[in-house]
Amino acid sequence: MRKIFTFVITLFIVMQAAAQGWPKQYKGVMLQGFAWDSYSESNWANLEKQADEIADYFDLIWVPNSAYAGSMTMNMGYHPVYWFKQDCAFGTENELRSMIKTYKDKGVGLIADTVINHRNGVKSWVDFPAETYKGVTYQLGLSDVCKNDECSKNGYKPTGATDTGEGWDGARDLDHTSANVQNNVNAYLDFLKNDIGYVGFRYDFVKGYNPKYNGIYNKKAEVEYSVGEYWDGNVTYVKNWINGTKQDGVIQSAAFDFPLKYYINDAIGKGQWTRLNGSSLASDDNYSRYSVTFVDNHDTYRDGNRCPANIEAANAYIMSMPGTPCVFFDHWNKYKTAIKKMIFVRKAVGMTNTNAIVENGQKDAGYYLKVKGDNGTLLLLLGNVTSLSTDGFKLATEGTMYKMYVDDNVNIDGIDDIKSDEKPFTMPECCKPEEGKMYAFFEVPENWGSGDIYCWCWNDSQNFTGGSWPGVKCTKVGTSDNGKAIWKWVGPTSTEGKPTGIIFSKNGAPQTADFEYHEGGYFDSYGLCGTFSETGINSIEADLSTKEIRVYSTAGIEIRRCKKGATIEEAINGLPSGMYIVGQKKIWTE
Repeated sequence: MRKIFTFVITLFIVMQAAAQGWPKQYKGVMLQGFAWDSYSESNWANLEKQADEIADYFDLIWVPNSAYAGSMTMNMGYHPVYWFKQDCAFGTENELRSMIKTYKDKGVGLIADTVINHRNGVKSWVDFPAETYKGVTYQLGLSDVCKNDECSKNGYKPTGATDTGEGWDGARDLDHTSANVQNNVNAYLDFLKNDIGYVGFRYDFVKGYNPKYNGIYNKKAEVEYSVGEYWDGNVTYVKNWINGTKQDGVIQSAAFDFPLKYYINDAIGKGQWTRLNGSSLASDDNYSRYSVTFVDNHDTYRDGNRCPANIEAANAYIMSMPGTPCVFFDHWNKYKTAIKKMIFVRKAVGMTNTNAIVENGQKDAGYYLKVKGDNGTLLLLLGNVTSLSTDGFKLATEGTMYKMYVDDNVNIDGIDDIKSDEKPFTMPECCKPEEGKMYAFFEVPENWGSGDIYCWCWNDSQNFTGGSWPGVKCTKVGTSDNGKAIWKWVGPTSTEGKPTGIIFSKNGAPQTADFEYHEGGYFDSYGLCGTFSETGINSIEADLSTKEIRVYSTAGIEIRRCKKGATIEEAINGLPSGMYIVGQKKIWTE
C-alpha cells in the first residue's frame, strides 16, 4: 500500500496550514516511535531504515526527546541539560536531521518530545549552559527557577515566582512567568521547528505549569501539531487544560486522551464493556479534534497502567474512534500485520478526528461502535457480539476479540495485499519440557534490567507458588536469539489441580499483566508466544500421509486437526486469509 492516500492528506495539510494546536478533520495516524529504553530499536538510523514501511501507514511519528541530557547512553532525555545541542542516546544531530528529511520527503512529519517544565544543570543543580542560536545567546539562572523548587532546601536560592503548576523532583522547575524563560523556550521551539525540521511538539508533564504558557508558546511558534501529556483519567481536568491553552479564544493544543485509555484497560482488557460508554475527549464532538487516542505509551507500559489483554482489539477500537490514533511502538512491532489492516480500513472509510459516532453500546457479551467516515460507515464489534445485524456491511479485517466492517460500497481492494509480517514461533533450544510437571518460560524485556524473576501462579481455589507475593523464584535457563534472558518456572505435578492464571515479576515489580496459564507456555511481556504441550510444533512431522494433520497459527496455537491422509489443501480449506504452519511448512491462504 504505497501511501495511497498521500495526495489527499497532502492537499488537506496545505488547506489547514493556518491551523493551531491540531487540524480539524485530520485523517492522519501517528506512531509513537519508541518505548522506554528502546535505544537500539528506536535510534535515528534504525528508524530511518524503516521509513518505506512506516510511511505507507503513518502520517506523524512522535520520537524521543532529542536534546542532550547529560549522556549519550541509557538516557531517555527527560531531564535535559542543553536545548540547542541535539545529541542524545538515540543518535547524533546529523543522524536526526537525516531521519527527519527522509520522512519529510515521504510525506511524514516528526513530532518532538519537548521538555520545558524543568531542566538540569551541567554539573550542579543550577549551572545551566549558555547556548547561542541565530547570533543570540540564551541562558537560564536562579531567577528563572521557581522559588519553591526543591533546590531551595539544598543550599540554593532561586528567586523566581511560585510554581504555576505541580512540582517535579529531580530537575529544576522553570518559572514560566519569567520573560527570560519565555524567550529561551520560544527560541528553542523555533529551533526545533524551523531549523531541525520537526512539524510539532509533544509536551512532557504539562501539569507542571499553567496551560496558558503552552498557548503562548504555540501561537508564537505557529505550530500545527501540539499534544500535551496531561496525565489524568478525569475528562473534565483534561478539557480544562485544553481550554487553558486558548489565545484570543482559540485552543492551541490537543491532549492525550487518558480517560479513554483507562476505559480501554477496563473494557477491552478486563471485559467491563460499559466502561466504553464513559466520557472522553474522543467521544465528545466538541473535543474529538483535540483527542490523541492511544492504548499504551512508554510510561503506561512499564508502570502498571498498561492494557492488560487483547491488545489487537484495543488498537482496533482507537482506529475506529474519532480523534487521532497514536500506535505504541511495541504494539506496532508485535501486531504489525493486524495494525496495518486496521489503518487501511480507517483510511478507506475516510475517518477523521471529528467524525461523529452514529451508535455505540454494550451488546451481548461485547461492545459495538458505528462511526460515519467521509467515505462510508465503519462498524466495529468487540468481544462476543452475536445479535447485531451486519446487513449492508462487509467484513474488512478481524482478529481475537474484534471484527471491523465497512459499508458494502467502501472500496477495500488492496487489503488482501497486506501480507503477514508474523514469524512462526520456535521454542528456544534452552527451553526443555518437564514431563508430568507444571512449567512455563518467561522472556524478560530489556527495560526490566537484571535481577531475579519470580512467578505467581494460581486458580480459583489454590496457589501453586507458595501463596505469598511475589511467589517463587524462577531459574534462568538461557537467552533468546535477540539476547533477552529466559527464565523457567517449574511447579508441582500437573495432577494437583490446574492453574488458570500466571504472573511474572522482577521480585514483585515490575510485573506482567495477569496471563492465562498454558502448561509449557513461553511468555513475553505481552503474553503467550507459544507452548510445548499445546502446540506440538517442535514435533510436527512432514510425512502427512500417515499422520494426523494439525494446523497451527504462527503464534503456535493449534487451530485444527484433520484425519490421516488429508491434503494440505483440505487442512486449510475455509480458514481466514493468513499464514499457517502445516507439517513444518508455512502456508499462506488467500
